[in-house]
Amino acid sequence: MRSMSPRWFGIADAVTWVPTVASTRLTSARSDESTHRNDSIKGRRMSEPGADDVSAINRQAKAVTQVRVPGNCGNPWQVDAAVVTEIRDETPGVATFRFAWADNNVTSRVAAQPGQFNMLYMPGVGEVAISVSDDQIRADQVVHTIREVGNVTGAMFRLAVGDTIGVRGPFGSAWPLDQCAGHDVVLVCGGIGLAPMRTLVHELVRRRDQFGEVDLLIGARTPSDLLYQDEYSQWNSQGIHVHTTVDRATAIWSGNIGVVILLLERLKLRDPAQTLLMTCGPEVMMKYTIQTGISRGLTNDHIWLSLERNMNCAVGTCGHCQFGPHFLCKDGPILRFDQVQALMEVTDL
Repeated sequence: MRSMSPRWFGIADAVTWVPTVASTRLTSARSDESTHRNDSIKGRRMSEPGADDVSAINRQAKAVTQVRVPGNCGNPWQVDAAVVTEIRDETPGVATFRFAWADNNVTSRVAAQPGQFNMLYMPGVGEVAISVSDDQIRADQVVHTIREVGNVTGAMFRLAVGDTIGVRGPFGSAWPLDQCAGHDVVLVCGGIGLAPMRTLVHELVRRRDQFGEVDLLIGARTPSDLLYQDEYSQWNSQGIHVHTTVDRATAIWSGNIGVVILLLERLKLRDPAQTLLMTCGPEVMMKYTIQTGISRGLTNDHIWLSLERNMNCAVGTCGHCQFGPHFLCKDGPILRFDQVQALMEVTDL
């Protein structure tokens, strides 16, 4: 845990602010200097989908049933001051930041649901969308696991306990916890993808008697890149079967080696047609995870994924996060696979 002399970043009270900084990006650690193109609202052409593709996309747009939850007191532009209370290093270049509200009388905050995100504002630097990574659902504080990748997250990694940033949100859709009741549940995550699922895992633990078998499959590049390793034994003891694998082993690693999809291929499923799968991580990993799940008997409407694109406004106005007919800051980031299946087959969308 880090401890440094406190600094003040100039947010004494809640303010109203309209972002004008360069594109930011959703994720607990996904880059705020995205390599995805930002021209989705400039009339760019996709990969020339045919009439059948367009019809399928339009049908999916009408069938969106994602888990929507309210934002911050009806004012998405309200920025509240939050003070760093703890910084915990997780893996190389990744840390978990805990924030408390600077104004103890803030009563307008809405607790973020598993899978949602906040917009974190560093004055003089910019704003970035970061998924919530708390160990419970609560409104009195916020927790984010962040990877240092760009200007905004770089500035955040120079914060110390006692420093202040701005927070607005929460935004977006949530993981379908209620729809999991009575089903077996499989969570598949790669790399930093466990961070947007951490609150979900703890809620599955809290409501454990509502679900069947629950398996958590975690993949990382190396053993040192596995997030939240100190929580695995507790999750296992509470009925969450944790399976880990790494791409490159070390001399002391005695676990699985290979991509996380291999864990899903080997996993024993009691009733695939009644199993729900949720996945988060690099998009190519999620595509192969979904293919594997379907090949094993899971249905499209029982698969959920967390999608990312560039984020600026978080309210579906700027268009930077447009994904076909969807704005991922509002309709996502959590979407059911059958809603976006045709879109994911369009090259470079």
